[in-house]
Amino acid sequence: MKFLSTLLLGCLCFTAVQAQKGATKNDPDAKKLLDAVSAKFKTYKSVQSNFVLKIENAAGKNLGTKAGKVFMKGSKYRISFPGQEVYSDGSNVWTHDVPSKEVTITKLDAGSSSITPQKLFTNFYDKDFYYKMNDAEKIGAVMMKVIELTPTDKTKPFHKVLLYVSNNTIVSTKIFEKTGNRYTYSTSLLKPNLPIAETTFVFDAKKNPGVEVVDLR
Repeated sequence: MKFLSTLLLGCLCFTAVQAQKGATKNDPDAKKLLDAVSAKFKTYKSVQSNFVLKIENAAGKNLGTKAGKVFMKGSKYRISFPGQEVYSDGSNVWTHDVPSKEVTITKLDAGSSSITPQKLFTNFYDKDFYYKMNDAEKIGAVMMKVIELTPTDKTKPFHKVLLYVSNNTIVSTKIFEKTGNRYTYSTSLLKPNLPIAETTFVFDAKKNPGVEVVDLR
């Protein structure tokens, strides 16, 4: 379950580190769309959304699916899915493994290397990726704009990421690992600017009696 939590965060966003200078492969049309996505997200005071994480092998066989919810407010977030809850108040991260009745507390790195769901929707693309527009694709009844990302760091475990964009919102992200596995993170019922209590982003031990707390801060 701890692996799944790490994987989910990786699908929600990609680690932003020092930008590589001299990148000349970026598509200005892709840049324009990504900037529009970022600008729209930054107008939201809070976001609540459902998500589905689907894992496939190279042959397209479904290896597993997880559904849940994500809440974001400023630098705070909470990810909820069966068997696990991840909370962050912007300073600390609580990872609650429900079946094992254990919660691990770590310090959130405030620097640019930290992984948070918010970074998917903001300017992560200027840090670690080359980007270009692909042909539009129809998913269900919706025609999606498609942006292809290629990591500048070739030691990354994945070699390609596809972003599916509708109405200046990323609705699906597909990560292609070098092993052949594919991870697709899709959002639905995105609701911006709803009131979200601050307690949503903090693990409450009183409401979870019997849970072992492992503090690694």
